[in-house]
Amino acid sequence: MQNTAHLLRTRRFLPLFLTQLLGAFNDNLFKFSMVILVTYGIYESESEDFAFNALASGLFILPFFLFSSLAGQLADNYDKARITRFVKTLEIFIAVIGGIGLWLHSIPVMLTALFLLGLQSTFFGPIKYAVLPQHLQKDEVLGGTGLVEAGTYIAILAGTILGGIIIDKDGNGVEIAVVTVFLVALIGRIAAQFMPEAPAQKEVEKIDFNFVRSSFHLISATLHVRKLYLAIIAISFFWTIGSVLIIQFPPLVENVLTATPQVASLFLGVFSIGIAIGSVLVNRLLKSEVSARFAPVSVILMGGSVLLLYFIARGWDGLPNGDLYTFETFIVHEGAWSLLATLGGVSIFGGMFVVPLYAFLTTTVDISQTARTIAANNVVNSGCMVLGALAAMGLSMLGVSTTEQLLLVAAMCLVAAWLGHQLHRACD
Repeated sequence: MQNTAHLLRTRRFLPLFLTQLLGAFNDNLFKFSMVILVTYGIYESESEDFAFNALASGLFILPFFLFSSLAGQLADNYDKARITRFVKTLEIFIAVIGGIGLWLHSIPVMLTALFLLGLQSTFFGPIKYAVLPQHLQKDEVLGGTGLVEAGTYIAILAGTILGGIIIDKDGNGVEIAVVTVFLVALIGRIAAQFMPEAPAQKEVEKIDFNFVRSSFHLISATLHVRKLYLAIIAISFFWTIGSVLIIQFPPLVENVLTATPQVASLFLGVFSIGIAIGSVLVNRLLKSEVSARFAPVSVILMGGSVLLLYFIARGWDGLPNGDLYTFETFIVHEGAWSLLATLGGVSIFGGMFVVPLYAFLTTTVDISQTARTIAANNVVNSGCMVLGALAAMGLSMLGVSTTEQLLLVAAMCLVAAWLGHQLHRACD
């Protein structure tokens, strides 16, 4: 089995890894700081909290749906390192806008910054996967993909925990969040400067700036290949499941588990570190072979864990008199560790499911087409995630509780398992 730790000592991987890690950290630090500020400091009902979380998630995802086709074309036609440096320069200015929104407690300005963060992530998204087969050996791609995913979710863990620690339920700590978001964006730009060149692998083609037409052409050119179709649809189901879960966490913690923002950070942290563990674990199980053979059983176990989470949340007893569990009182609750272990199972099995599918996308097509393949995946993923966010918000408006929506997530895992099985039969 190829040892992947050595990649962290190479210039062909480390600057990309750090740039992605810092970007994911900053996105989630800002987003979770905003969510805590609004959920605990502005809105006062479960329906308002849920609607805001769904809106925020949808706005962050929307640029992936609209502009991934353009991002893929640019990444395949120009130097990926230069595009990364430009995008990370923009992140510094976006951090300023986000800081102003946090400082003024302005929901429109915060949501504008969140949309712009999604936009810059859209243009970096195809690069972070497409550059791997360009700089790594074939037997390093799965390991490199796993490290990128693991680093991303460790960064999400750190960003969400810090966001929950910096800003409390009374809205204090905004100044620290503003400065931190700006400094991390600046360090991310410095890391991007050390990425080695990753030039186009073919002659430059004309860029189609009509995002509707280019998205249609991009998807039709990719999804007619059965293996790619199955991989992209399976990944899309996973991220739809993930987006609905992440939308549910803050209102679930506040209104069902009756706990403070620190516990919400703990939830997102456990979810993130679990996917990181699953990302590394599946590479060891597969011995660096790109394969979907563990996909069906992984996502079935993920669905079973979601079902257990539903029963635990349903039977949870809140504190009397409207008090909230603090971090200290939550972890000594008799059901807390079983709840966290179940959540860890959801994320570990989720990481085992999705990482080989990304590696499959980057190694199945010609190296000159990898960015556009990832971009096509991002278009479909983001469309499904937006639909998932809208469905969750609609169900909430119809009176379906946060806890009951976990049953929907468990059912979606069965569909993802069937897709994973079909992909395994088609490829392995």
